[in-house]
Amino acid sequence: MKAFFPIAEGIQRLLYPHAEVVIHDINKNKIVAIFHPFSKRKVGDSSLLTESEMQAVEDCMGPYEKLNWDGRKLKSVSSVIRDEQGKAVGMLCINLDVSKLEKMNRFFSEFMQFVKITDQSHALFKDDWQEKINHYVHRYLNKYHLSLESLDREEKKALIEHLHKVGAFTGKNAALYIAQILGVSRATIYNYLEKENV
Repeated sequence: MKAFFPIAEGIQRLLYPHAEVVIHDINKNKIVAIFHPFSKRKVGDSSLLTESEMQAVEDCMGPYEKLNWDGRKLKSVSSVIRDEQGKAVGMLCINLDVSKLEKMNRFFSEFMQFVKITDQSHALFKDDWQEKINHYVHRYLNKYHLSLESLDREEKKALIEHLHKVGAFTGKNAALYIAQILGVSRATIYNYLEKENV
């Protein structure tokens, strides 16, 4: 069992301070090592493994949810340690505290909600031609699975023609703005459009 102690400690160090790593002796049903204990358990405590868990056939179980003593939610994984004959003799368990991640997720979800400002922003920016161009460009890129950074010359030309067809050039200085987005000169844009007689 001791051969797995450095592995358990390495996992704990990598995920510190959010992980507790525990090694159980299945035969004794006791904890033989625990790194960064935040579950108020200690070496020598009962593992509290059930008979089915001690006879586990799966080498890796989880992830599954656990609740810490202080109410923090944990995401856990348990891996069976086997001897040279393949018999289960121990278990290495990683308990990851995800409570802070859940709070961050809720914060970002609430922060990114636009429901309450949609109507007002629509009225305020209804004539924002730059915003409209941004939408035109990215709808086109998403449709054809492209990205601005990887566009070649022909793809830029096709995008410019599309923008002209949907009316993206109606705003003042629209050509200059589109040229800046695509990393080309305004003259290049006019040249593309003139050649295609768009």
